[in-house]
Amino acid sequence: MRVVFCGPLILYFYKGRYKVIKDQHQINEAIRDKEVRLIGQDGEQLGIMSAAEAQRAADDAGLDLVKISPNAQPPVCKIMDYGKFKFETLKKEKEAKKNQKVIEVKEIQLSMTIDVGDLNVKAKQAQKFLASGNKIKVSIKLRGRQNAHSDLGVDVMFKFFDLLEGKAIMDKKPNLEGRMITMMLSPNKSAEGKK
Repeated sequence: MRVVFCGPLILYFYKGRYKVIKDQHQINEAIRDKEVRLIGQDGEQLGIMSAAEAQRAADDAGLDLVKISPNAQPPVCKIMDYGKFKFETLKKEKEAKKNQKVIEVKEIQLSMTIDVGDLNVKAKQAQKFLASGNKIKVSIKLRGRQNAHSDLGVDVMFKFFDLLEGKAIMDKKPNLEGRMITMMLSPNKSAEGKK
């Protein structure tokens, strides 16, 4: 495996092909543009100058010259501590990942001939799923002669929805798709706020 630094890309040669390892900013001597728009470390505009002059200004400040906007005309470069910049960027990405809430879709299967007690048990389970912020896909698989009476399956779906006591919103009404009746539910945020 051979690693090649090619401007903003780091490539490696493997099995007869170059592949991109990661996309990064051009820094210091890698910036070879004729002229660049320079921004100082405090954010002040220092004007348009050659890349060599911008590099000297960065060296005088004891910092790095980083191309932050390569597609602009002329490209925009900033004088900054690149190591600190990368650290802050990674820290923000980690924080964003930590604050993401993963919403799962849980599935509850009913049948057209389900008893009231079983329907209540399934409804309690659905309420737990909704309380933890998950969506629910409710399904009924039609067997044999049940296909001719799909309206009874839709009635079971609406009875199930009524048992959830306003804790759910119906995203997708009961719908017959082939031999399945499906319905999508999501948590009712306004009902949670009233508690």
